[in-house]
Amino acid sequence: MEQLIIKSDATLLTGIKKMDEIKRKLLIVYHDNIFFSLLTIGDIQRAILKNVDIATTSIYDQLKQKHIDVCYVGEPEESIRQKMLLLRCEFMPILNINNELERVVFWEDYFDSEQIESTTFTSLAEIPVIIMAGGKGERLQPITNILPKPLIPMGKKPIVQIIMENFRKYGATRIIMSVNYKSEMIKFYFDSLKERDYIIEYVHEEKPLGTAGSLSLIKDKVKSTFFISNCDIIINHNYPEMLEYHRTQGNAITAIAAMKFYSIPYGTFEVGENGRLISILEKPEHSYMINTGMYIMEPFVLDYINENEHIHITDLIEKVNAEIGKVGVYPINSSSWIDIGNWKEYNKVSNIF
Repeated sequence: MEQLIIKSDATLLTGIKKMDEIKRKLLIVYHDNIFFSLLTIGDIQRAILKNVDIATTSIYDQLKQKHIDVCYVGEPEESIRQKMLLLRCEFMPILNINNELERVVFWEDYFDSEQIESTTFTSLAEIPVIIMAGGKGERLQPITNILPKPLIPMGKKPIVQIIMENFRKYGATRIIMSVNYKSEMIKFYFDSLKERDYIIEYVHEEKPLGTAGSLSLIKDKVKSTFFISNCDIIINHNYPEMLEYHRTQGNAITAIAAMKFYSIPYGTFEVGENGRLISILEKPEHSYMINTGMYIMEPFVLDYINENEHIHITDLIEKVNAEIGKVGVYPINSSSWIDIGNWKEYNKVSNIF
């Protein structure tokens, strides 16, 4: 229970770093050594989208007007269960009449741990999912000399199957894979699966077209908003929430970004003209939004790609943004993003699986 608690005078930046550290998206906030509120990853996301400085803004200032639902000692277990199901919360604090924390009930005490994100009213049943799986995976040689990168195992399943099943949790049933390198092996694997309740269509990239060029091959196949995912990343976040943000903002493209924080373990000088000292920063910290390799797009974006054009997805994003300015970025915490694009990351993540 102690690791879930954070003080209200801590910054939002400290909050998201703690979430990453303990692999949670919810924290219990104490103010004057007593229960005060709950900090969610959504609170931090909304602050970032409003350009709030999370490095200086306190959790107290962010949450002081927030209404929260909690449970109290003596409340029936079924009532607690139903409230958790309605709120889709990772855990529920149980307070006494003095607002002191007595215990914590976790989602997995009542439900399958896999269900927390998918118990949502929004379904992706009508949303196509495009998986970019045509690359050679050169950073993962020599294993990719034998296996195509999408079939590299993560535990008992290849990574691309995990990606598909993550989307399936939210109702998605239509997968379109852009393939090239060792495409026969990919098709054979999925044709051999006996239990698969989603449809897979393939488009074949005859020559390397960059990270977005093969999207021109799906112009006649996609008529609605769609997701795009690289074949070597896993995003453990609520996909319908991403879609809701994309639609609410009226975006043509929404890029999913992981928030990363880097510290310099030294004091640094800010220097002006003629080497004149301006200020000293002790162990400064910098934050960045990292491109995860997942996107949400509107179908008209495909008209910006010419047939057989070699174009990277970052170039496509900049092109669309320059012309219509409707590109958004949806932040997630870094622990929700798994990338196996190189051996160091693959070995680390493979051990987890």
